Amino acid sequence: MKQINWFEKLIGSGFYTGYVPIASGTFGSLVAIVIYIIPGFERLEIIIPAIILLFSYGLFVSSKFEKVYGKDPSQCTVDEVVGTWIALIALPKSFLIVFTTFLIWRLLDIIKPFPARTSEKLPGGFGIMIDDVISGFYTVVIVHLFVYVFGVH
Repeated sequence: MKQINWFEKLIGSGFYTGYVPIASGTFGSLVAIVIYIIPGFERLEIIIPAIILLFSYGLFVSSKFEKVYGKDPSQCTVDEVVGTWIALIALPKSFLIVFTTFLIWRLLDIIKPFPARTSEKLPGGFGIMIDDVISGFYTVVIVHLFVYVFGVH
């Protein structure tokens, strides 16, 4: 069995939220929100590279988690962090919008609208990561419609 070192565990489990016995994905998303509320993190020149970097590393580390814990393990929450950040791209940074985005994102991550559910069946880290990316994109589109088209703030 392959071992996961402390750094891989730290990042792959979303700062150990993957080891919370219930709702580890929700806790992983909350860690993403805590990082997001750091002043300036929402700037596109910060959040986009952070997403790309964490997604790329997430492909590697989530594959390792899968080899140790089994298919799409709850211990791996790096995918939730990436999906949450995608859901927040280019949105106003207010409590109401961040909270609403979080709720919609968690709902879509659980429901897994097409093609998210199908894509999670892909092998290894790609299958683990891509369904959350898809749900994150659905969320950002929905919230952008509410904020920028319908003027809900």
